[in-house]
Amino acid sequence: MIVKASVRRSPLLSHPRSHIHYWKCDRPAAFHGTQETRDHAALEQQLLDVLRPHAIGKHLSLKPSGSQGNHLTWLLETEARSFFIRVEDGPDRDDYIEVESRVLQEVRFLGIRAPQVHIVDATRTDVPFAWQVMDHIPHPDLNHWHKQGTLDLRQTAASIGAAVAKWQTLTPSGFGPFNPQSLRDIDELTGFHAEYADYFLMRLDRHLHYLVEQEFLSLGEARDIRKEIEKHEKLLDLKQGCLVHKDLALWNILGTETQIEAYIDWDDAVSGDAMDDLSLLACFHEGDIIEAALLGYASVRPLPSEHRRRFWMHLLRNMLVKSVIRVGAGYFKRTDGFFLISSGSSGADLREFTRERLFRALHGLREDLEVSQL
Repeated sequence: MIVKASVRRSPLLSHPRSHIHYWKCDRPAAFHGTQETRDHAALEQQLLDVLRPHAIGKHLSLKPSGSQGNHLTWLLETEARSFFIRVEDGPDRDDYIEVESRVLQEVRFLGIRAPQVHIVDATRTDVPFAWQVMDHIPHPDLNHWHKQGTLDLRQTAASIGAAVAKWQTLTPSGFGPFNPQSLRDIDELTGFHAEYADYFLMRLDRHLHYLVEQEFLSLGEARDIRKEIEKHEKLLDLKQGCLVHKDLALWNILGTETQIEAYIDWDDAVSGDAMDDLSLLACFHEGDIIEAALLGYASVRPLPSEHRRRFWMHLLRNMLVKSVIRVGAGYFKRTDGFFLISSGSSGADLREFTRERLFRALHGLREDLEVSQL
């Protein structure tokens, strides 16, 4: 893998990822890539020019991939093979694409299916964006099969749970997002935070305030959520973090109806809690599916102590984040052509589901419910 590292930052300037909980809603350029329609064609010539010196091929052809994520993406065709290219063009000059490339390398070493990164450049010296060239995995995401009704979701969930347990054998130092400068200096994934609670609670009050301001939550509801999290803060006393994908969902897994071919989009990965990724699955699926994921997890490694309350605590925090993103990016105004909205449903249905799942998480944390009651 060829890596071009970003310019060293002054130690007096904190990295933008050091004081966020989740990049898509907390970044300086909030909701960049989730609202505006950007012109792929305007960047294609710059991208072709910067690719040619890397001997990928003599004949290069770019085609927008049609991704609905916050990055710009292309398929790159050469005379020999195809690649997948992602571009981060935000004004906040994020360089986390370097970290993601290293995470992908680490999970591949564990035998987990993930695309190989061939080139990553976050310097912005030749072009005004960070970019990454990786394997093209010629399969749709699992949400495609799920929407068609051809995916065995319980079996898939068990496979996902086993993979989560496997990548949790990676135990970086620190907590929260990884420091790109530490990766360059000491060649290690190191979280920005010494205490897990500092990461988990980062921006919590701001998220609650925003949701009240936008009339998604009442003031009383926000206070109830904050009070319940405070009551269970001891759950955040972790001695050691593990690798957390932090955006685990069917649209970030590629494959067929019966086979997972790649776990993708690790650009929100953090060092965190063992129940976080499984709680992210629970942001979208019912209790029987999460039980299957837990069984898959337990087939590889034991479930951690107090796993139920840790599960509910993280589901609650993740649903708050997703609520902020969905409100701020206008997801409740979308149709079922949008990846988050089920066939035949609407943005209004997504809003109702989001509130229902948020308060089910609150109830589960309060009562220490079985996951089957999700």
